[in-house]
Amino acid sequence: MEVGAVAHGGHCVARLPEEAPEVGGTVVFVRHSLPGELVTVEITEGSAGDRFLRGDAVAVHRPSPDRVVAPCPFAGPGMCGGCDFQHVALPAQRRWKADVVAEQLRRLAGLDLAVSVEEVPGDVAGFAWRTRMRFHRTRDGETGLRAHRSHRVVPVDACLIQAPGAVVEDEQSPDGRGETPSGVVVEPVHGHRFQVDADGFWQVHRGAPTLLVDAVTAAARLGPGERVLDLYSGVGLLTLFLAEAVGDRGRVVAVEGDVVAARHAEHNLAAHPWAEPVQGAVERVLGALSDRDERFDVVVLDPPRSGARRPVVEGITSLRPRTVVHVACDPAAFGRDVALFAEAGYELTEVRAFDLFPMTAHVEMVGVLERAAGAGPRGSSHVS
Repeated sequence: MEVGAVAHGGHCVARLPEEAPEVGGTVVFVRHSLPGELVTVEITEGSAGDRFLRGDAVAVHRPSPDRVVAPCPFAGPGMCGGCDFQHVALPAQRRWKADVVAEQLRRLAGLDLAVSVEEVPGDVAGFAWRTRMRFHRTRDGETGLRAHRSHRVVPVDACLIQAPGAVVEDEQSPDGRGETPSGVVVEPVHGHRFQVDADGFWQVHRGAPTLLVDAVTAAARLGPGERVLDLYSGVGLLTLFLAEAVGDRGRVVAVEGDVVAARHAEHNLAAHPWAEPVQGAVERVLGALSDRDERFDVVVLDPPRSGARRPVVEGITSLRPRTVVHVACDPAAFGRDVALFAEAGYELTEVRAFDLFPMTAHVEMVGVLERAAGAGPRGSSHVS
């Protein structure tokens, strides 16, 4: 098959010839390939009559100039599924990711924006960046990582994207072997120390916490005395620096659903009493704030991979902040959220993308949405 454009999800799009019996014209999502290549594809999922198929490029007959030899012996068809792009030169990986972000914004939000993916300090040529690892055990007790879209464990004796000193979880096998990290880890960021559970959420790229703090606080453009709502706030990483930006005459409300993370946030924010951690579901807390007619100048949100979705977006826009700063790790979910904000009169004025997950298809985005002039009254999605 001749391979077409890169698509969201770590694969390229190809199409079977129209004359192929039973499957003519069917789309195939091909991993381990690059645009423009001529490859032999082994179908790994799907059958005749399905809307699309999945496959691996198992032989390359006309390679792309962006193709490189994967440095890791466990990367490739049928092997470890942790890395999507070890066969792609690092600059090309970033071009691909930028194309995916731009395409999702165009398709889902109707926006035609130039996007570039920025390098993040803290890795070594795209390796040695991951500070949290989860290994699994085979039935024979070997340690490994799972194959792509599978529970099958591929034995792995070393992972090139694992950072030195990473927190490692060794998932227990059916016979009970293995161990899970427990206790509290302290993570330093810009001179502050953050308490987080060893198996709790923390940005996995070594350079990510510092970079995201800098990007979000710059995007928020806060002044002394302003009021900020920080949604999906975790252990308070962004909250603390937002609180420092507004000073003790301002106010920051940090909302987190996870009980343990919220408890750590109380500890991490103790020196900033004008930062208030609230444990609860984001949608429910937004409703309570709206009922109390609370006012916020800026809302920051860092939702899960699935995005904020309509109820949360409507809850945010009902508060009529001047600026919304949206942190996202999935281009499609980000595009859908941006479209929902546009319905309420919020325009995406800036988007930055960061290579927080080199060698994989994942990318992090920070978008700035501003309330457009003429947006409807509080609680309305009408745009004049």
